[in-house]
Amino acid sequence: MLDDNSIPHNSRFKSFYNVVFIDEKWFYITKNINYYLLVGEDDGHKTCKNKNFVPKVMFLAAVTRPRLDNERNVSFSGKIGLYPFVYEQLANRSSVNRGAGTMEKKPIISLTREVNKMYLIDKVLPGIKNSWPIEDVGDTIFIQQDNARSHINQNDEDFRKATSEGEFDIQLICQPSNSLDLNILDLGFFNVIQTLQQKHVMKSIDDIISMVEKAFYEFSSIQSDKIFLTLQSCMIEIMKVKGSNKYKVPHMKKDSLSNQVGIQNQ
Repeated sequence: MLDDNSIPHNSRFKSFYNVVFIDEKWFYITKNINYYLLVGEDDGHKTCKNKNFVPKVMFLAAVTRPRLDNERNVSFSGKIGLYPFVYEQLANRSSVNRGAGTMEKKPIISLTREVNKMYLIDKVLPGIKNSWPIEDVGDTIFIQQDNARSHINQNDEDFRKATSEGEFDIQLICQPSNSLDLNILDLGFFNVIQTLQQKHVMKSIDDIISMVEKAFYEFSSIQSDKIFLTLQSCMIEIMKVKGSNKYKVPHMKKDSLSNQVGIQNQ
């Protein structure tokens, strides 16, 4: 991830503009929250059908580094797409919210390699091709995934066939094992989306999907860009400990660093 032309005397990281980070995460309809109450203050009352089976949906997110000019104006948000793992089926019985025979969404609970491949080929690849800045078409694009067993092999034949169609050069790479901090989604993006999502009241699977997608697209691209500065700081810490994951994510003055990056890119 270091710029070859900057080594060894003035080492700098690559821009990450051609790396698409993908990952999955469960989003719940509600979560356990600790409340601190004054003496004599009433406890809040919260109910659900079964606390062991809180409705949830897994999403696949695909993001890259946003493009900002020197005035911090956004020309490309870097948000490729957010895709819920759901399927549709007809409701067998009537309920308060819908009648029998109504088409309703159901979460895919078991995420297999075939499901992951389908989403990668049918959703992520078209998302990249439809949203990628036209001036960067032709440059190699790397899709970085983690090493989960449900993920496809880097040389999967169906994936390579799908990427060979059109004028894009897209390759699949895997991040180092046991290194969650090397994916910006785990490093901070998902936490922000979850916080924004949980500010809304949700009563159904459709509500979860709607609120998570709303949070995803409303999250500021300028704030998203700062996560990439944190990613670079984590890489520096990893080099300091010679490849180990025994380190603490450093605190940074990101606004100041963002301004410096803007000046250097000028």
